[in-house]
Amino acid sequence: MTDFRFYVKFDQTLLLGQKACNVPGLLEGIKSAPERCIYHHTHRFLQQHHYLSPEPPNDFAYWVTQVLGDRVLGEQLSSVDTIQFDSISGLRDRFVALIESHLSSGAKIAECFPGEEFHFMASRTFAAPTPYIAHNLSEFRDILQRVSISTLYYHIFDAKLRLKRGENDFSKWFDSNGMSALAEAVRNLDPYTYTLEGLRKRILALTKKYDSD
Repeated sequence: MTDFRFYVKFDQTLLLGQKACNVPGLLEGIKSAPERCIYHHTHRFLQQHHYLSPEPPNDFAYWVTQVLGDRVLGEQLSSVDTIQFDSISGLRDRFVALIESHLSSGAKIAECFPGEEFHFMASRTFAAPTPYIAHNLSEFRDILQRVSISTLYYHIFDAKLRLKRGENDFSKWFDSNGMSALAEAVRNLDPYTYTLEGLRKRILALTKKYDSD
């Protein structure tokens, strides 16, 4: 059985020097922004407000609704199901399509007040190995109970989209060690419907179920 090394992440938020004061400006920013910007604005709340369930909307939906007062477009942007996407580019395309459709419908274009512009940001992420290495499923479960939410976030969310691995690191490890049923069960979880602590508990429960099968 191969080992699993747990990593922890640290984020540095960066201002990209681009801002929008209306929906057309938001559209142009989303089109031109680097992928790490799209990832930041669709996942920032998950880690910063990890105790909330369901999770708050993405930054685009929040700004359109709360600042511009466009509840129709805000609801559309908020309804984007992030788990359906295996790439950030696909996620970007979905936001672009929704906004372009909204603008083509002749919706009134509202301007924000000075000081309330949408500032495009991104995260510079640093990952460091922790002292924790699991040699088997039992050790994996014991360690998962102790690691920080930043570690959980890194292996579940960052691995799939930001690092472009296509799936979470846990399922990948389970699969590589012949635990295909457990891998599939974790892969099929919708991590966006849990708090991070709730997600930890659910994965722990699945590892126990697998051990008992």
